[in-house]
Amino acid sequence: MNNQNNKTAYANHNIEKRFLETAETFHGTFQSFRPFPKASMQTSYETLPESLKEKLIQAGEEKLNYSFPVIRATDYMRFKRDGDRAAFEALYFAKRNALNDLIQAECVEHQGRFLDDILNGIYSICEETAWQLPAHNSYIRDTPQLILPDVTRPVMDLFACETGALLACAAYLLEEEFNAVSPFILTCIEDNLKRRILLPYLTAHFWWMGHDDEPMCNWTVWCTQNVLLTTFLMPWSVEMSSRLSSPVRTFCGNAPLFLPENTSDTVVTLQAILHKAAESCDYFLKDYGNDGCCEEGAQYYRHAGLCLYGAMTVLNTVTDGHFDTLFRWDKVKNIASYILNVHVNDKYYFNFADCSPIAGRAGVREYLFGKATGQEDLCLFAAKDFQAGQGQLVTDEVNGGNLFYRMQTVFHYEELMQQNTSGTLSHRDVYYPSVGLFLVHSDTLDLAVKAGDNADSHNHNDTGSITLYKNGLPILADIGVETYTRKTFSPRRYEIWTMQSGYHNLPTICGTDQKDGVEYRAENVMTVLTGAEPSISMELAAAYPAAQAIVPDLTYVRRVTLKKSSNTVVLEDHTNAQDVILNFITYEKPVILSDGKLSIGEASASFEGADLLAIETLPITDARLKTAWDHDLYRIRLKGSDAGFRLTIQ
Repeated sequence: MNNQNNKTAYANHNIEKRFLETAETFHGTFQSFRPFPKASMQTSYETLPESLKEKLIQAGEEKLNYSFPVIRATDYMRFKRDGDRAAFEALYFAKRNALNDLIQAECVEHQGRFLDDILNGIYSICEETAWQLPAHNSYIRDTPQLILPDVTRPVMDLFACETGALLACAAYLLEEEFNAVSPFILTCIEDNLKRRILLPYLTAHFWWMGHDDEPMCNWTVWCTQNVLLTTFLMPWSVEMSSRLSSPVRTFCGNAPLFLPENTSDTVVTLQAILHKAAESCDYFLKDYGNDGCCEEGAQYYRHAGLCLYGAMTVLNTVTDGHFDTLFRWDKVKNIASYILNVHVNDKYYFNFADCSPIAGRAGVREYLFGKATGQEDLCLFAAKDFQAGQGQLVTDEVNGGNLFYRMQTVFHYEELMQQNTSGTLSHRDVYYPSVGLFLVHSDTLDLAVKAGDNADSHNHNDTGSITLYKNGLPILADIGVETYTRKTFSPRRYEIWTMQSGYHNLPTICGTDQKDGVEYRAENVMTVLTGAEPSISMELAAAYPAAQAIVPDLTYVRRVTLKKSSNTVVLEDHTNAQDVILNFITYEKPVILSDGKLSIGEASASFEGADLLAIETLPITDARLKTAWDHDLYRIRLKGSDAGFRLTIQ
């Protein structure tokens, strides 16, 4: 199936607006959003498992007297000056993670021991000139970032919205405790959320909010979820709307004014937020195929599919179940189940694009999404993974900056840890036509083949690449992505080696690699999922325009078959090109057994129609890659010697 046709099924402004239509039919009273107990409700905290309480208090104790760093102008300017984004982000996220540790500890212990440090953290964040990351400091999509922020025009990026949700959650949890110190703590938080989040949200248009058929990505629901959390977690006073209806300006061009003039009550403002958030969910979903495949990969599912679930949960709760039917929509159910389908074993996932093969443990959010969509296998998977990680998602870096996720985990911790996970977890064979992702399994092998095109969000030039695991361990690997820098999301992206097709399990044809773009794609894709030998075949010539210029009638057909009965994968390539080098990335160092025979970890491989050119070591020195790979990777290079090439791995 044509990937791009599926992606743009709602092009020409024909966008299915189920969420907005649902919002527009809500005429009831907004309900309070109380996702977990406030700190003052100590009975609920006292019943938490002792081991969990000890873990949370210990994490807070490690942050007592924490020196919240001052972020200087020169720290902000560094990204623009030298492309380094890690140094600034280390300061930025450390502050927020420390604050979350302190808040959770105070909620559990509730003796005031952590309050002073919590207030230092809140005021430190409120004193920041801007909440958007330097790498996101622009007003128009894909334009150069400004070296410093304009304090009069807040940019609502991913982490400005995350910060808003953090402060709103802190206010929700510790409202009484803050007011016992001073009423001006909540005033400070409210003022910052009004200026930096709610007024820009209601009066400006940022690209991620959605417009016509402009492509969306995880930003849309990630930001939307956190705006909803900011709105409905905050213990707003009845004067909220009058505070929001002060004179406003349009921050980003000729955006529509969503805040009604002469706003006189909170409900009108909440309705405006409800409608705008619902419409953004529709814009996000227009770029998903009905199959629910996340084109950004398993890691980004946590920021895409799970943030859709988070937004839906807030929308549904505050409207007293008005959005409930959308959880039973097949498209939403398919989005939920994606993470189970791309899971391989234990910590490993099938990865492509910027995704890592180690995408993080599943946990409470996957479990709750499974419950909401009625999928017991997803619940089982999430509980198994949560238990395998010993509930680490309470404080780990995956959820470090999001206090809401952490508190969700705290109050579902016991439920997941006590789940009976003795049931067998099976991974079904599936083909995702919207992205061209083919996933099949045998008793010992797990195989993924990526068709589609080279225009995915977070794209790598990987059309036709394969990934293979044996006994749950990687054999043929997808490297992933290095630490993000200024070059990562720039016109020079494909100068980075990990983005290039030559560093995927793909051929180099006539000395050229694949090119990025929607027109550089797999064609004539055919799949067989049923039976004992599932297979996928495709024509790859269109992905190699430079090779086509050399060989005008170029053809390069790749077929990959999993023979389940013998636990064997067969890759067959046929081409009329005379100059072909086949590249294969391996996790374990290949060992030459004889001509045409290799061992790769636990697997044996044999090939025909090519000669061994080299086995190269790919040093893994980047910090981000080191989180995925515990040693160097390797690249096998084979020089094609025939029109037909065959690789067999078992």
